Amino acid sequence: MNVTIKTTLILALTCALAPLALAAEPEPVADTAKTGAIVPAAPVLSEGVVKKVDKDTGKITIQHGPIKNLGMGPMTMMFRVKDPAMLEQVQAGQKIRFHVNIVKGAYTILRMEPVQ
Repeated sequence: MNVTIKTTLILALTCALAPLALAAEPEPVADTAKTGAIVPAAPVLSEGVVKKVDKDTGKITIQHGPIKNLGMGPMTMMFRVKDPAMLEQVQAGQKIRFHVNIVKGAYTILRMEPVQ
């Protein structure tokens, strides 16, 4: 009889506390890189400094801060650009704001603007 009472109490307590545990769980954040979701009209821009522009390959190397939409920390890395004409707007040493996402398996800059 003691086992039945203990089991019933544990089950009742678990059922009573389950909604509280679920309410404390944070909302999942959509990862546009993995879900293929449409990028909002005003994407969050990351900041960085152009280290190298390679117009022949359509790539740019940027020393950047955190890239929030990809959960990426600060580092220096090379990116493809959506449109090679974007590379005409920047030069090494210039501070920029940019939006990057994964396109066809590669980190690709979709928007880029110089910092004034």
